[in-house]
Amino acid sequence: MLKYNNEIIDEVRNSNNILDVVSQYVILKRSGRNYSGLCPFHKEKSPSFYVSPDKQIFHCFGCGEGGDVLGFIRKIENISFKEAIETLAERANIKLPILVNSEKDEKIQKLKSKIYQINEIASEFYQKNLLNPNSKIAQDYVKKRKMDMYTLKTFGIGFAGNFDELYQELKKREFNDEEILASKLVLKSEKTGKMYDAFRNRLMFTIKDIKDRVIAFGGRALDDSKPKYINSPDTLVYNKGRHLFAMNIAKRCGEKTIMLVEGYMDTISLHQRGVHNVVASLGTALTEHQGRLLNGFEKVIIGYDSDSAGQGATARSLEILQTLRFDIRILQLTGAKDPDEYIVKYGSGQIKKAMENSISLVEFKVKKLKESLDLDNVSDKIKFLNELSKIILQVENDIEKEIYISKFSEQYKVSKESIYAQLNKLQYAMNQGNKILEKTNAIKRNPSKEKQENLEKETSRENLIISILLNNNKDDFEKIRNVINIEDFKNEKNRKIAEKLYEQFEKGNINNVMDLFEEDEIINHITYIMSIDFQIADTQKTKKAIEDVSSKFETEKLHDRKSEILKKLASSNLSSEESSELMNELNSINMRLKK
Repeated sequence: MLKYNNEIIDEVRNSNNILDVVSQYVILKRSGRNYSGLCPFHKEKSPSFYVSPDKQIFHCFGCGEGGDVLGFIRKIENISFKEAIETLAERANIKLPILVNSEKDEKIQKLKSKIYQINEIASEFYQKNLLNPNSKIAQDYVKKRKMDMYTLKTFGIGFAGNFDELYQELKKREFNDEEILASKLVLKSEKTGKMYDAFRNRLMFTIKDIKDRVIAFGGRALDDSKPKYINSPDTLVYNKGRHLFAMNIAKRCGEKTIMLVEGYMDTISLHQRGVHNVVASLGTALTEHQGRLLNGFEKVIIGYDSDSAGQGATARSLEILQTLRFDIRILQLTGAKDPDEYIVKYGSGQIKKAMENSISLVEFKVKKLKESLDLDNVSDKIKFLNELSKIILQVENDIEKEIYISKFSEQYKVSKESIYAQLNKLQYAMNQGNKILEKTNAIKRNPSKEKQENLEKETSRENLIISILLNNNKDDFEKIRNVINIEDFKNEKNRKIAEKLYEQFEKGNINNVMDLFEEDEIINHITYIMSIDFQIADTQKTKKAIEDVSSKFETEKLHDRKSEILKKLASSNLSSEESSELMNELNSINMRLKK
């Protein structure tokens, strides 16, 4: 597979400050010279994720993930290294050279470009078609839903006519059948071989990605046709699980809160009436990738319909968003089944108020629990108290916990004392379980604590050497190489890093060390070392560190050799000449160790 050269990679990396990029996904706070936040790669309650603007790296001390800005984008977006370069190049307005691995690759790239063009033309075609006298059924629907011209234009709302109108338009624009079929906007009959439009007699919604490119469409039936909504299938430029409807608009609204609704009309209706921080999933259950698109917002409100399907979608979305550690709220509406109906009936002021009053995940869980039980029944009330206490126990903040206890006590007529008693009971049971677990682990633990401590010291010394080598100083490298060989590194990761660094120093061309490795575990280890403050920033401290660590390496090698000699001398099958040589070497080692 062809790759971009180092000059291009460095230009892209240097043009994208890691702090700016990571801040689009993670809420960061200054912590000394660095910035910290909750890690986007694993669930945690206390920040262990750090970004260093000085070193242009990130590292999580919780899960161990680390890397530079390219590595971050690759991991957060779950894309290839090449795609990460292309994503950041576009962000920095850097024009990349075209990489062509084969005729097939070149053809795919050209086809993707054609599909984008076809989608753009189709969107314009549908919008223009909406204004035709023959499109009265769509015009009546638009009037009924009170959509104004600005909304129609902003969301690319149009009308798909009969049989093959779009196909004929695309043929006029000189697209060939292969390109048209690849867009999935036109289908080919297996029986007759004729081409026909995939969307017919439907109100059309244009779907754009966050870069404002037209990537797909949604179509609503305006008669009794089933299904009511159909969406574009996946194509070379579209995957429904990786996009959110109206995200291209919502990301520019400047709000810290985002609301997730079910459908196109909920989104459009709210946007038209001044609520712009709203997006919708695209005819599928919320995916993890869609959830990650919401990174950068401090709070996510789920505003799905109140029917059983909407509540089911809420539960599934909660699982995803909980995993991604969002501050989740659930919209509560009275007098309407969905946000569209609510804002039309009560206005934008009321729905904004409802958004502000949306309940927390804890409150939502307790509310759903209450709905499944009858608190007038003694057995159900006991079950409610037990499950309520389990939910409260998961709340980490003590003040928040107190507030919930007071709130639920009053709301559900359960005494505070009962809740506290049950909480204490659950906490005690948990602590006892932890003690048993600790005891079990103690039995399994390696009895040689001293051996483990020595191993940790050894790794720490090696990490220090790697840290000095990463400073890319030729003199320091020469001093270290004269004393420490590759085989002297006991830690496998350190050995691999040292081997590559020694090799690169010999060639005289150390660039970005992370570019030398493909294994995530090695890159993570490098950022871990870079994130530790060894306090050797100045030349004198570095010199002293090299002397100290080299001395320890040398001493350990001498002790190892001494042990080998003593074992050999203990053997009875040595000749007198061999014994004499070993004794001389042993005396020499003892003298060196005394020094």
